[in-house]
Amino acid sequence: MVVKSDPNSKLIAENRRARFDFAIESDVEAGIMLLGSEVKSLRKGGSNLGESYASVEQGELWLINGYIAPYNEAKIWGHEERRKRKLLVSKKELSRMWNATAREGMTLVPLKMYFNERGIVKIKIGVAKGKKLADKRETSAKRDWDRQKARLLKQGHQG
Repeated sequence: MVVKSDPNSKLIAENRRARFDFAIESDVEAGIMLLGSEVKSLRKGGSNLGESYASVEQGELWLINGYIAPYNEAKIWGHEERRKRKLLVSKKELSRMWNATAREGMTLVPLKMYFNERGIVKIKIGVAKGKKLADKRETSAKRDWDRQKARLLKQGHQG
């Protein structure tokens, strides 16, 4: 059976640095409240999750500092690029996230933003713990070794 890739589902932005800087414990898919000009801008691919984070404030989950490029065709009805955007999760997930951040000292990191199969914008939030410098070095060394190992195996099969 051949699985067709859905034309509606596509990756908008990915926070690659998050996996390097944080140890991701779990992740949650959340909806995001957007304006029309923001959705159109995302369809064109103008977004960055680099310095953004999520936070639980007054019983609601927010995406803070997430960048969505301005949509030129919207002119005066456009949107603010780095405004706080409300994230939509169940009450159970929200309380779990609040516990993780308030009690356990975890951080909520946006991992990726994408259109799902129905064409709706979703964001994957990782519940993560910050890595120390030594952990980052270890991750980097492991990645280098894996790369070198793959290279050696490839050379072994050719010779």
